Amino acid sequence: MSTSPDNNSTTQDRLNPVVFYGSVIGIVAFSLWAMIATEQANGIINALLGWISNTFGWYYFLTVVIYLAFVVFVGFSRFGKIRLGPEHSRPDFNIFSWSAMLFSAGIGIGVIFFALAEPLTQFYNAPNAPSDQVAAARHAMQLTFLHWGLSGWGIYTLVGMSLAFFSYRHNLPLTISSALYPIFGKKIYGPIGHVVDIAAVLGTVFGIAASLGIGVIQLNYGLNFMFGIAESAWTQTILVLLIVLFATISAVTGVEKGIRRLSEFNILLAIALLLFVLFAGKTVFLLNALVMNIGDYLSGFISMSFDTYAFDQPTDWLNAWTLFFWAWWIAWGPFVGLFLARISRGRTIRTFVAGTLTLPIAFMMIWMSILGNSALDMAMNGATDFGEQVMNTPPAGIYLFLQEYPFPVFSTIAVSILAIVFFVTSGDSGALVLSNFTSKLKDVNSDAPIWMRILWSAVIGVLTLSLLLAGGLSTLQSAVVITGLPFSIVLFFMIAGLYKALKVEAFKEDSHRLSLSGSLSGRMSAGGRDRAHDWKTRLKRAMSFPNRQQAQQFLEETGRPAMEAVREELMKQGVEVDISTGTQNDDDYLSLYVDLGSEQNFAYQIWTHPFSTPSFAMRTPRSSSRYYRLEVYLLEGSQGYDLMGYTREQVIDDILDQYERHLQFLHLNREEPGSINMPDSPEQPPG
Repeated sequence: MSTSPDNNSTTQDRLNPVVFYGSVIGIVAFSLWAMIATEQANGIINALLGWISNTFGWYYFLTVVIYLAFVVFVGFSRFGKIRLGPEHSRPDFNIFSWSAMLFSAGIGIGVIFFALAEPLTQFYNAPNAPSDQVAAARHAMQLTFLHWGLSGWGIYTLVGMSLAFFSYRHNLPLTISSALYPIFGKKIYGPIGHVVDIAAVLGTVFGIAASLGIGVIQLNYGLNFMFGIAESAWTQTILVLLIVLFATISAVTGVEKGIRRLSEFNILLAIALLLFVLFAGKTVFLLNALVMNIGDYLSGFISMSFDTYAFDQPTDWLNAWTLFFWAWWIAWGPFVGLFLARISRGRTIRTFVAGTLTLPIAFMMIWMSILGNSALDMAMNGATDFGEQVMNTPPAGIYLFLQEYPFPVFSTIAVSILAIVFFVTSGDSGALVLSNFTSKLKDVNSDAPIWMRILWSAVIGVLTLSLLLAGGLSTLQSAVVITGLPFSIVLFFMIAGLYKALKVEAFKEDSHRLSLSGSLSGRMSAGGRDRAHDWKTRLKRAMSFPNRQQAQQFLEETGRPAMEAVREELMKQGVEVDISTGTQNDDDYLSLYVDLGSEQNFAYQIWTHPFSTPSFAMRTPRSSSRYYRLEVYLLEGSQGYDLMGYTREQVIDDILDQYERHLQFLHLNREEPGSINMPDSPEQPPG
């Protein structure tokens, strides 16, 4: 940003060599080990997985609840109104597009794979399941909702909220290490940050590869079921190549086009399939069951969230289900969290928390309830073979299920398309996220270069294919779960860092209130009359709609002399002050930058922004259809008011008001134990 002596806006997008090559070495080393010494890898990883489950099972239960409680607290606290970006930013996507991308990236193929398999498995094999069939079915849906509900999305929300806050509000890189800035400061640019980011990349790429591997197996089964295409390595190879190709094309087109449109198509197709099952099946029963399932889940949420089965632990079941899901959600946190951050710039923390904890979960509840209860109803009314086959062969579930409904050919083709698009949206989102993780971007609002996205799409595809062919997919799934343990500790650092940074934001708000009386008294003239309340001047300013030349003239003839006067006085007191001007995105700016040493510096900017001239404005033959506002920007973004019509003295008053507010903020921050200084490079306003 041109307002800071540390300006690095001319830096080009480039590779982050330590994170990129460190990640590649880790991926290659693990892949070769899993492919060459599959049995040894399976033995070691399963032993480690068993040790973690037996030793840290209680820890996983507790941490997941803490993460969720923290994001709910932040969302409904005074911090909730803070924007994930500068104050003038607004959301890039409407609520439907945002919801579709939340769902496609955050859940993906798992809802097809587990929608039938989990309810039926819990119905037959859940620990402490009631002997009564109806009660057992209700208990099965409770457990299904638990594993796919608020707990997991609390993790995604925590990571996404942290990354969006630090990147879009403080211009830090869109990486996991940026969320640790309040704890480690500029050390995040060294070994500490590199280790965290490499771990995040490894967890992300392995998690995506494991998910795609599961999906390819399921899709291959579906093709065999529908068209007799053999379940073979060749078929799976072709499927992986096609999916990677489509994912690459989507990733190259970017979030706004490819990923957004695919996600919207996906959610519409999923809704169509749901409506088909709902109205072709027992409609009234399914609607009653949905309401009942939601009530059972909410009423039993707390007890289920803390139920570790301490007196008679079903270790195998916990490893396969609850502990697996908690570790899986944590391991996927970097991937989904960064993507959520990428699509959520401009939303307030409160709307972000509310949206991520309700919109995708509402769809998940409807999806799981309608499909799951339909399958349970079939199993409870004589289709025992169907229930056991789905439980033992999960990829077969959705295809066997749809055979019991009208138009099975069309419905199975639709679900296959849905699965393919889920693969593609996971792959393209993953390629985008991994590219951003391993790049140094000149603008946090942009994405990594196209060649990086193509490269990571290829890496995901090669890794998935190689492990499928080597039979190492189960090893990869276990490894993903194991990565959840160390990253769970990183999440606690993220909580601490985010809370410290949010308290700094609260100090800024408090400083405005505490310094208000001084600002008001400073505006009074020697005669006791408030210059800003000269009603004729105020009315003239309110009805002023200047063109660009007039706005530039104000910057040069009023704004600059005011800043120079302030600079002269500050420099007499030994303070370094810099004034700069320029043009970015056709907006002109004038900036005052005060160097306050080790504490957060002060920046006061005036930016010109064009707007459409209102119809009520007085028009002359020389008037334009656009007029310019001269808005004040501080470190946290636009302050929302226009300086046009201010005198030189009034601009000086305004600079001093904001400077005194900043000094009050520094005082409050210094008084807080363990105070921090966040980065102070203002963001460029949107063009």
